[in-house]
Amino acid sequence: MTLYAVGDIHGFSAQLDRALGLIEADGGPDAQIYFLGDYADRGPDSRGVFDRLIAGRDEGRPWRFCKGNHDRMFQRFLEAGEENDSRILSGKSWFHDALGGSRTLGSYGLDGEAQGFLMNGGVDTLASYHVDGESLSKAELARAARAAIPDAHHDFLKGLPLYHETDDLIFVHAGLRPGVPLDEQDEDDLLWIREGWLESEADHGRLVIHGHTALDFPEHRGNRVNIDGGAGFGNPLVPVAIEGQSIYTLDERGRIPLEPRP
Repeated sequence: MTLYAVGDIHGFSAQLDRALGLIEADGGPDAQIYFLGDYADRGPDSRGVFDRLIAGRDEGRPWRFCKGNHDRMFQRFLEAGEENDSRILSGKSWFHDALGGSRTLGSYGLDGEAQGFLMNGGVDTLASYHVDGESLSKAELARAARAAIPDAHHDFLKGLPLYHETDDLIFVHAGLRPGVPLDEQDEDDLLWIREGWLESEADHGRLVIHGHTALDFPEHRGNRVNIDGGAGFGNPLVPVAIEGQSIYTLDERGRIPLEPRP
């Protein structure tokens, strides 16, 4: 059975539509797809991305979803007005241009601009946010976001699992802490890990399919496959097909083998 996976979408709904079309052309409308998280932020249409994913799920398509670190940041802002994550060592706010939270809210009609940041304990803290000529505090913006964002989207965020597994594969957003059993992995590592993971050549028992660390194109490293091809930074979203231990990228030409790097 062929499985398919899609990495970090980051609010680019047109790229998602293209990827879904490529998968359907290869595997038909009932193809089983694993989405690896980071559906929100940076791109112009996070709302459209969630609409498409939720609609596919509700139509009964065999789609599986993982949570990404950006999805958790979005959820935490909705629920608690949080804009920072301890794993962001620079202290950047979710509203910083590098993270793209403002673009996510903009896709829900809260098209605005962060008006400066205050340094609070080494982290950026939003000073105010201008929407339609009105200056909102962070608390006011969080309330406006909760009113603007459909319950179905919030419920989708809350219900996202951290990983999926098959007999031969593990699907996760960022990666694994080497040497730690899957059911003992720390949530922060599953969503954020790079150091200690990307350089590891450890055998994890199964091939790990992940995203999170943006590349210019998916890369097979033998023990893991990073399919974040940098769609959040303007590159095409590249879906992959998986047959046993064979990995293929998909484009308009069809399947292209993705060989492990030496």
